[in-house]
Amino acid sequence: MKRRVRMERGFEEDAPVDEAPPVPGGGAGGGAGGTTGVPVESAEGAVARLEDQIREATDRHLRLAAEFDNFRKRVARERLELADRAQAALVIKVLEVLDDVDRIVASDPATPTATLLEAVLLVDKKLRKELEAAGLERIDPAGQPFDPAWHEAVSIVAPERPEQDHTVAATFQIGYRFRGSLVRPARVQVYSSEGHA
Repeated sequence: MKRRVRMERGFEEDAPVDEAPPVPGGGAGGGAGGTTGVPVESAEGAVARLEDQIREATDRHLRLAAEFDNFRKRVARERLELADRAQAALVIKVLEVLDDVDRIVASDPATPTATLLEAVLLVDKKLRKELEAAGLERIDPAGQPFDPAWHEAVSIVAPERPEQDHTVAATFQIGYRFRGSLVRPARVQVYSSEGHA
């Protein structure tokens, strides 16, 4: 019987909608009328609060976007500076080779040709050594299978033996790779039985 009475009280039609149910054991001395009121926010207050939240979220978003843009610009600038430093280091090494070339050019015109040729070969060797240390690789594929990814066929010639088909007969211009990336393909003559009787 008691359960039934409690359930009926919970659904009383007279109870105000914006008030909380009575606090258990509240009675007459348990606050204002024995109930705890839930604050009800006015429509204007809710709109103002939500506008403030949107404004804060927008400000936070704009700050993060600006920070990311600054970060992106800083990384790009640092990458350029790093590339410039690497190029400067290579230029310093090549300057030594240019100094050697200047010495050869300024040499006595009466210097024997064999001596000048030897000096030029030494400069050539020094320059190639510096470029190879920087990551430059020569591509001279004579006698190797033709690879269109690294070689450019400028002419073909009939093979003397069947196993020579699609191999490089001669290199007309050396190719180069820099740290694995093709800088210039090798220009080659290729053995090919196609188009030959």
